[in-house]
Amino acid sequence: MAGSRAHHLCRRRSDRESSLPRGSAGWQLTAARRGPRPPVPTPADHALHELMALSRALFDTRDEGEILRLAMDHIAAAGPYSAEAGYLRADGDLVPSPRVGQIHDLAVDRRVRELAGQDGPVTVPGRPWGRALGLRGREGLHGYLVVTSRSRPTEAERSLLATLVRHTAAALSVAFAHRRQREDALELHRLRAERTALQRQLISVVAELGYLRAVHALMVDIAASGGGEEAITRALHGLTGLPALVEDRFGRLRSWTGPSRPDPYPEPDPVRQDEMLHAVAQEVGPVRIRDRLIALVRPHGEILGVLALVDARNEADEHTVLALEHAAMSLALELAHLRNLAEVELRLHRELVDDLLAGTDEASAYARSEAVGHDLHRSHYIVVVQWSNRTADDSFPQTVGRAASAVGMRSLLTRRSDHVVLVADDRPHARALYEALARETGTRSGTIGVSAPSDSVDGIPHRYQEAQRALEVRRHSRERYGTTFFDELGLYRILGPGNDYRELETFVHEWIGQLIDYDSRHHATMVETLTRYFDCGGNYDETAESLAIHRSTLRYRLQRIRDISGNDLANVEDRLNLQVATRVWKIVLGGPG
Repeated sequence: MAGSRAHHLCRRRSDRESSLPRGSAGWQLTAARRGPRPPVPTPADHALHELMALSRALFDTRDEGEILRLAMDHIAAAGPYSAEAGYLRADGDLVPSPRVGQIHDLAVDRRVRELAGQDGPVTVPGRPWGRALGLRGREGLHGYLVVTSRSRPTEAERSLLATLVRHTAAALSVAFAHRRQREDALELHRLRAERTALQRQLISVVAELGYLRAVHALMVDIAASGGGEEAITRALHGLTGLPALVEDRFGRLRSWTGPSRPDPYPEPDPVRQDEMLHAVAQEVGPVRIRDRLIALVRPHGEILGVLALVDARNEADEHTVLALEHAAMSLALELAHLRNLAEVELRLHRELVDDLLAGTDEASAYARSEAVGHDLHRSHYIVVVQWSNRTADDSFPQTVGRAASAVGMRSLLTRRSDHVVLVADDRPHARALYEALARETGTRSGTIGVSAPSDSVDGIPHRYQEAQRALEVRRHSRERYGTTFFDELGLYRILGPGNDYRELETFVHEWIGQLIDYDSRHHATMVETLTRYFDCGGNYDETAESLAIHRSTLRYRLQRIRDISGNDLANVEDRLNLQVATRVWKIVLGGPG
């Protein structure tokens, strides 16, 4: 009641004062009684007031997306501005902030990313002024505000906008810090709860810290010394007491330390292996799959292999997991380093082999081969490998390289469009490389061609053609898969295109060269006898009559031919090659007769 009366009196007095003429004595007396009027707020005062209220709201908010939304919604408080877009940095990328009714211009988005963390102008149709303003804190860039203006801002308006940006960035820093604190607090609480539940009476805080330091120090020492996979699995087995193993990304065993190693190690199933890798990659940290605790080895995001502990009794605790994680990080560094070295070495090998196959000078070839640790002074064989459905596979050269190393071949390697070429310093085994590749690829549908030996660098291009011819002969034969040597092709060596007298002479020399030499030394006619024998279709009586010798003499000569040449006339392949060799010797090369 009293309040209503006071309000009524104040209103009557106000009405009375307003009826006095301005500047009159009554008005002045009333003004004097009332005292000085408060100053009328200006637009700048109003903007500052709004910015202060916005600042309080920003710092009261703990959600980064909400902070950015508030800043964008109240950008007009700083001047004739509009918020065109907002970005928050997440996982190294700028993520646009969603706003109702907002359309992200692709040109604006592209421009923001081009700025790479710097402030800069942006162009928006219908807006004479636009800027992308970075929201930065002590930790770096938190995001961006893209602001446009209907008119070019004044200095005061620019200052207000800068103040709003600073407050928004500071609020984001606080929010990020709070989030990290919450995450750290939750993680610390989880670790302490697990430790209390699992090891309440087994380990003290001091022992736990000592264990962590020991794990870290051991893995750092292994990584620094380049101990490799064996050293890491030994250390992990020693720390955990569980069998430790390393597999490549295809599921093939590379290292095992501890008891109960399967022998033979099971062949991987490619489909199941990919499913397992995908499942583990979706999780953070090691994952249990059946009796194994598995951690991926993936430097820079690419999976290079798997590090695992065999834990059939489910005994692994958080210390075991921690040791596995540290070991996986050390192994990732080791494998990444080895891979980089292998890629550089492979590139140098390929360049050298490409030049050798095309023809290059000896001095350069010898110097470059020494640089990659290969002795090019020895006799070399060119090996061409072609496998079904692997011509477009970028990993196939590495597969061939691994298989060659596994069977003890020292070689240089390069790739062609549909095959892989090896320059090997020894004659390959007839089956070893093929069988190793069949195991590596999981299929036997492959062909290998091997040249004759090359004793000089300038002979390698010709030997490459021989290896290709051996491969083609094999591919068009009844048994198209396997290994074929050029020097075992016999007649097929001279049936290919591009042959010259040198090839014919080589063929004749290999099959009847010993007989020709024998005739020359002893003034005999072994080659002529063999030629007449074939001309007469293998008929003893006709052959003896044409040579004017007795039948028993012919039998003696044919036996001597078998002894000298080492070839069996009863063997169909030997017989065919010998007959062709005598024909070439007599007709093409102009032998006696």
